[in-house]
Amino acid sequence: MTILIDRPEFGVEVEEKAPMDLNLDGGFVVPHANSFGHNFRDYDAESERQEGVEIFYKTNHINQTYDFVKRMREKYGKLERVEMSIWECCELLNEVVDESDPDLDEPQIEHLLQTAEAIRKDYPHQDWLHLTALIHDLGKVLLLPSFGELPQWAVVGDTYPVGCAFDESIVHHKHFNENPDYNNPAYNTKFGVYENGCGLDNVLMSWGHDDYMYLVAKENKSTLPSAGLFIIRYHSFYALHRSGAYEHLMSEEDKENFKWLQIFNKYDLYSKSKVRIDVDKVKPYYLSLIEKYFPAKLRW
Repeated sequence: MTILIDRPEFGVEVEEKAPMDLNLDGGFVVPHANSFGHNFRDYDAESERQEGVEIFYKTNHINQTYDFVKRMREKYGKLERVEMSIWECCELLNEVVDESDPDLDEPQIEHLLQTAEAIRKDYPHQDWLHLTALIHDLGKVLLLPSFGELPQWAVVGDTYPVGCAFDESIVHHKHFNENPDYNNPAYNTKFGVYENGCGLDNVLMSWGHDDYMYLVAKENKSTLPSAGLFIIRYHSFYALHRSGAYEHLMSEEDKENFKWLQIFNKYDLYSKSKVRIDVDKVKPYYLSLIEKYFPAKLRW
């Protein structure tokens, strides 16, 4: 069975088009086009998707409320669905193919390994970052029947805090006016239920694969450094990445970890290509990292 994701993982903005031969921090050279020959994150290149993108975010923005997120965290935070290893989950994710991502038409594990191998080349001594890249999207198993087959708006797409005002930099912000929290004075101010510098780990994020995988790693006592967990939970938090929104909620530790997230995101986006990874060749290396940072079996 293959689950097709009809959603925009990276939003719809197109202003951040990487020039050919852009050299990133570790030496990674950004290709000038994705696997389809288009600019990265350029939804104009396939304009028939634009309406679907907006419908997706309208549904997402209406339903992602503070109470909804609390219910999902309570339900899925019990981690009582199944027990399996990290690699077993990687293989399970092969049942998910993302048709709407304008940069990717390969099985999810291909993207995970492309990202991980690109980072491994430029940051050979940061093995925790290699593993973080491999596992960052594993929470997408929420789309599968064995995990409740959640709707796409509750699994993928850009993420943002709930319990405070929805920042205008969030893609398709206009649709939040139908969200019950939008006119709730407890949730519609700059700080809402939070305090200045409270730390993002104390902030509820819109529910999806990011937060779920973060809970899985944390509750199974992963020994990944805090920067790894930060990347997993916030890699789709584009209002922060691009616009600096919600910086007033960040702690000093968040600000340090954010530096690693900025590095990671360049590889997460621009490593999508037709360069295939020999899974059997690299598998032993990643199995050794899984053994180092995770228990043999995890509760999901």
